Amino acid sequence: MAFTPASDALKRFTVLDLTRVRSGPTCVRQLADWGANVIKIELPEALEGGNQLGGKRHGSDFQNLHRNKRALSLNLKEAEGVAVLSKMVETADVVVENFRPDVKTRLGIDYDALAAINPRIVYASISGFGQDGPYAKRPGFDQIAQGMGGLMSITGLPGQGPVRAGIPLADLTAGLFASIGIFIALLEREESGKGQWVQTSLLQAQAFMLDFQAARWTMDGDVPKQAGNDHPTSIPTGVFTTTDGYINIAVAGQAIWTRFCTSIDRGDLVDHPDYATGEARSANRHALNAIIDAITRTRSSEEWVTSFNEAGVPAGPINTIDKVFQDPQVQHLRLAREIDSPTIGRRIGLVGQPVVLSRTPSDIVRHPPDPGEQSDEILAEYGYTAAQIADLRARTII
Repeated sequence: MAFTPASDALKRFTVLDLTRVRSGPTCVRQLADWGANVIKIELPEALEGGNQLGGKRHGSDFQNLHRNKRALSLNLKEAEGVAVLSKMVETADVVVENFRPDVKTRLGIDYDALAAINPRIVYASISGFGQDGPYAKRPGFDQIAQGMGGLMSITGLPGQGPVRAGIPLADLTAGLFASIGIFIALLEREESGKGQWVQTSLLQAQAFMLDFQAARWTMDGDVPKQAGNDHPTSIPTGVFTTTDGYINIAVAGQAIWTRFCTSIDRGDLVDHPDYATGEARSANRHALNAIIDAITRTRSSEEWVTSFNEAGVPAGPINTIDKVFQDPQVQHLRLAREIDSPTIGRRIGLVGQPVVLSRTPSDIVRHPPDPGEQSDEILAEYGYTAAQIADLRARTII
């Protein structure tokens, strides 16, 4: 099966994917979903030793990360494997890797080596802590980055101790930032004609994602603490109890505060000295939350959410994952997509892109490949004969 782009947006670009586990595949998924010709390169199965990183090949996690790609097995520990990669680099646009910084140099596939072959190559590296510096050789792991990057110190209920986020936030954002860097480098290449080395790390991504919490420290020397479900600055914003569960309410600014008080029939709170201003509500948040919680306990989640939104007060249910994808707005936005998977033997559901382009939309057009599933067709595209391919396979180069 020849290359079929998932979108027309990036179909002119060829991407060599050397990534594993999550941060790198997250980056490359952005390129594949927007139409790039992505070739996933990994060690031949015979050399993996049954200990392949990234989880079960046919498991939901791996499948969701690796759609819209073709797969080539290639032994980069052998000179002939590197020679095959070098031939592919001659006409490629992008290489993405998330090896530890010293590994690629040892293999002879670092940026300088590949840029010497193709000066137009955009080479993206994702690491745990950066390509140099005192921690460069440390192995990177999402939860380590969440802790070192400050997220765990502000997540969770006050006093309960550090809490990790429920998703691998450092991994995912590092991958997304790497893809943004690649897009920028490709745009710049249109003027300069030259590629460049794009670098990010889990630690950089996590620290950047602290956003306004980080700025509280960098500008004012304020060290944010755990606030639980309460928003640190917009009050009352948080989780409130209903007759059948919980809802989120977000009251930001005086206008919404006034509408909120009216919607719960407590107009007296609008000008109450304990709650009349944002500063007063912050100082008395616990008493205010108790008042609100006693009121929201009298009606169902659906009733409150409907009532608040009709009044112009932001509110929403707190969904379990199944209910997220049963939500009519999520279904309207087509955030769940399906594709036939011949390797699994059934139709599978994956998570679609959260960005909509009017002329060049993204879709899921190719099932996630098995190891080396398209090795023969890919090598043939680069001029290798059937006999040469058979010889490479016999010697476990592919």
